[in-house]
Amino acid sequence: MPENLPDIDVSTWAGPLYIVLILIEIIAIKLRGKGGQYEAKDAAASMFMGAGSAMVNAAYGVITAAIFIFAYNLAPLKLPFNLWTFLAAFILWDFAYYWVHRYYHRSRWGWAAHVIHHSSQHYNLTTALRQSWTGFWSGAFVLYIPLALLGFHPALIALVGGLNLIYQFWFHTEFIDKCPKWFEAIMNTPSHHRVHHAKNPRYLDANYAGVFIIWDKMFKTFVPELKSDSPDYGLVNDLGTYNPLRIFSHEYVGVFKDLTQPDLRWSDRFKYIFAPPGWCHDGSRLSSQQIKQEYLQKHPEQQGTPGLNI
Repeated sequence: MPENLPDIDVSTWAGPLYIVLILIEIIAIKLRGKGGQYEAKDAAASMFMGAGSAMVNAAYGVITAAIFIFAYNLAPLKLPFNLWTFLAAFILWDFAYYWVHRYYHRSRWGWAAHVIHHSSQHYNLTTALRQSWTGFWSGAFVLYIPLALLGFHPALIALVGGLNLIYQFWFHTEFIDKCPKWFEAIMNTPSHHRVHHAKNPRYLDANYAGVFIIWDKMFKTFVPELKSDSPDYGLVNDLGTYNPLRIFSHEYVGVFKDLTQPDLRWSDRFKYIFAPPGWCHDGSRLSSQQIKQEYLQKHPEQQGTPGLNI
């Protein structure tokens, strides 16, 4: 490890910070009379999922750490720790996160892990804690390995990854409307991320960014929040349960049922695992693009508006 690389475990102080901010948001909403909604069972489910995720990811962390150390040892150049390598690692992690997040939404195997985070019909700071228990098995961590191969130390990679995740906590809120225009132009914000959590047709598969919204603008996945189309949160087909085990497992159960149907071609079984969510061999369900197309058939005047220019 580079001698001047601080040994910082951001998770040790992030947890208490999250609880304080949640309490502040609850009080602020009560005093203001608007800016979000809390439902006790929903918030409890989110916090339980967050606690489970933290424990499971800590266990898998030993494996991922070994993988990143192995990759780092293969790097022809070992980078020192300084301000510039920290900033470079932070930006590159966020760039990789954009593609990880996009994979989570565009492949059903990734979605089976990530759907947990979108399963709440409310949008408040506890929603940020509703995290996956099976992120490791999605294989998404592979997209971060190039940072180790470039010579960034695994401890630095873990540090910037933790800071990236902490940044994403604060914008899971309806209490903040818009940030200054310059900030909205570059950074991910509550407004941008409300779009990502909405199930309105125009907002599906948009705003994958972690910290910098510029990635979505670069790769044509950015959709602004419109006052005329307020976000409706949750899944296209909501679960209707607060049971953590059901929240955790429902998509994996669905994948298993789909791919074990009789008389399917092997290519169809493969697609039930890796094709975009909503794909099915008989057209009985709709993908996000098909949902958008169906919406436009009913509302042709919306063609070409943000999120519906297909």
